[in-house]
Amino acid sequence: MNGSGSRTAAYGLVPADTTEDVRSRGAGVSAQVAVLPVGSFEQHGPYLPLATDTLVACAVAREIAEAYPVHLLPPVTMACSHEHAAWPGTVSISSVTLHAVVRDIADSLRRSGVETLVVVNGHGGNYVLGNVVQESSARGERMALFPAAEDWETALERAGVLTSLLTDMHAGEIETSILLHAHPELIRPGYETSDFVADDRRHLLTLGMSGYTESGVIGRPSLGSAEKGKALLASLADSFGAYFSMLTAETEA
Repeated sequence: MNGSGSRTAAYGLVPADTTEDVRSRGAGVSAQVAVLPVGSFEQHGPYLPLATDTLVACAVAREIAEAYPVHLLPPVTMACSHEHAAWPGTVSISSVTLHAVVRDIADSLRRSGVETLVVVNGHGGNYVLGNVVQESSARGERMALFPAAEDWETALERAGVLTSLLTDMHAGEIETSILLHAHPELIRPGYETSDFVADDRRHLLTLGMSGYTESGVIGRPSLGSAEKGKALLASLADSFGAYFSMLTAETEA
């Protein structure tokens, strides 16, 4: 399914749609679905930018928008990064604020006729997004959170990623690969020699990342490649098909 319409591949982080683009795309589908990338602004070691999670969420959302007739929204760029507070540059908002922002966006979309919102999360610390989706669904509103752990597992296998989700926690093989594919110009030297493993992180919420890593890295970025990044995004776009079918079928029921 190709939902790109008049989009081009070069619209960057902020969609270039006009209101007429949105109107015409909405007229061609039985149920309108919006996709909201949510990232963060936090340390990712010395070689990846602070905006890495936002860049990853946007890359996933763009891949979805190229394949399905969805309304691509601009990203939420600051979220819940409190565990990274020990590193300069990290900026967080409270979980209450993030909850309210996503709720407000969903409410605004419904007022304009877009009944369904899919939140594409790029940061593992945004736990509250699961609560937002769960509470909204319980109220009868259509909302979903993507990707699930199972979607990532499928993508890792298809892309030949060697590091597990447990080990590849932060600035590792997955994120490095996606940025090598989507934004290679933003990667600094050093990822080739920055591997660090800390699989037992049971006190992460209490100690933060600084309790487990000096560099800010937990994972194996040296294994990253642009080819893996491309395959990861393609697999996630395929996995989104089940979400799109579920959400649009619910509307038609």
